[in-house]
Amino acid sequence: MARNTQPVLKRARTLGIEPGFVGVYKKSKRKPKQIRRKQSNYALQLTEKQKVKFVYGILEKQLRNTFKRAEKMSGNVGENLLMLLEQRMDNVVYRLGLASTRREAKQLVSHAHFTLNGRKMNIPSAMVKVGDVVAVREKSLQSPKFKALAESYR
Repeated sequence: MARNTQPVLKRARTLGIEPGFVGVYKKSKRKPKQIRRKQSNYALQLTEKQKVKFVYGILEKQLRNTFKRAEKMSGNVGENLLMLLEQRMDNVVYRLGLASTRREAKQLVSHAHFTLNGRKMNIPSAMVKVGDVVAVREKSLQSPKFKALAESYR
C-alpha cells in the first residue's frame, strides 16, 4: 500500500494551509517564499488539487477515481467530488469527533475499531450513506482511547 511520507509542515507551508488544520501544532521557523508573479490558471488548479489530496489524505489514483465518479453524477462536479470525499469512512469518523485528525481516523478505521451497519469495517475509503450506522466495536470500547472519549461525553 502506498502512503505519503512527505514532511507535513513543509507541505502545509507550500500549500498555504495552517498546520493545525491537519493536526500538527508546531511552528515552522522558515519564512514562506513570496510568489511575485501571478499564477497561471493551471497553477491555481494544481494547487487546489494538491490541497484536497493533502487535507483528505488520499493519493492521486484515489482522487482520480473519485473524480470520475463525481463526473458521472448529475450536478456540479466540484460539489459532487467534495460530497464523495466527505462520505468516506475515515472522514465520517473524524467529523463525528472520534478522532482528532483525519490521519488518526484513518488509522482507527484501519485497525477495525468501528462497525458500519453492524459489520466490522477496516477500509478507510468505504462510502457511508445517509442512514448508515457507524459505531465503535464492543471490543474497542475497552481501549484507553475510547474510554477517555466516553468520559469526555459524560
